[in-house]
Amino acid sequence: MKNLIFLRNVVLKKKFNKYRLDKFLSLSYPKYSRNHFKKCILKNCVCVNNTIVNSPDFRIMKGDSLNVKFFSKQSDNLSPQKMSLDIVYEDKYLLVINKKPSLVVHPGFGNDTGTLLNGLINYYKFIKKIPRAGIIHRLDKDTSGLIIIAKTFLSYLLLKKMMKKREITREYQAIVLGKIKYGGCINAPISRNLKKRTCMTVSSFGKHAITYYSIKKKYRYYTLLKIRLKTGRTHQIRVHMLYIQHPILGDKKYRCNYNIFKGLEKSSEFYKVKNFPRQALHAYKINFIHPITKKKIVIRLNLPKDMQNFLS
Repeated sequence: MKNLIFLRNVVLKKKFNKYRLDKFLSLSYPKYSRNHFKKCILKNCVCVNNTIVNSPDFRIMKGDSLNVKFFSKQSDNLSPQKMSLDIVYEDKYLLVINKKPSLVVHPGFGNDTGTLLNGLINYYKFIKKIPRAGIIHRLDKDTSGLIIIAKTFLSYLLLKKMMKKREITREYQAIVLGKIKYGGCINAPISRNLKKRTCMTVSSFGKHAITYYSIKKKYRYYTLLKIRLKTGRTHQIRVHMLYIQHPILGDKKYRCNYNIFKGLEKSSEFYKVKNFPRQALHAYKINFIHPITKKKIVIRLNLPKDMQNFLS
């Protein structure tokens, strides 16, 4: 069974002038993610001043009247659910977890339950009162690694501000197809793919996006990289690596023909390359100044077992 949900709002403050529509809705209704509202907008389920708007980056103004309607399952997607969480750091203000592959971060279309958010609410009853259960940033479903969670409303506000100012450094390791000779920087704007709305692409009309990468180890048909983001666009690493024709191993959404990698299809390793079950992308390091104690926090993880086993 599904419920038809109606949300109504009026932009009352001038400070929200020229705010993105999806961003304003997610701030107004923290029970639902920004990605949830993006999908609502793209499905023509959002009206501004009684006119349908289908662009998530539509800019609102003070006095605008907003109406949203969508179907939602009757089950409460903010209900606690028991699950195993790998907590690698914790104090009374925040925690850092190592997210396993296949775990969705926020509830959304097709993933109403069984998310990291549901697991956090089970661990900490009070965290339901914090926007998005304290989740400061997200990782794609099949990307593993470190995520910061706020345990108080103050730490949530401060950490979100730090993310916006890029004062939290996140580094990744990835196995990409092909042998890369040198490290480098990818400076290429990213926008939504007009033909495949669930995908992003490099486009001259996109938003500024910069990715730095360096070589950790070279193999015959692939390369282990260390990657650092200067910007944080949706699917940025995956899109940028495809752009330079070195897509991430196992990425089903952002991939190219294997025949561009000379000898790979005829090699004994082709089977394990083709059948790796997820994108081989891992958020292995996080570095920031604690917003309350001002202590420097640096956390590192080893590669997950599936990536280690592939390389061995």
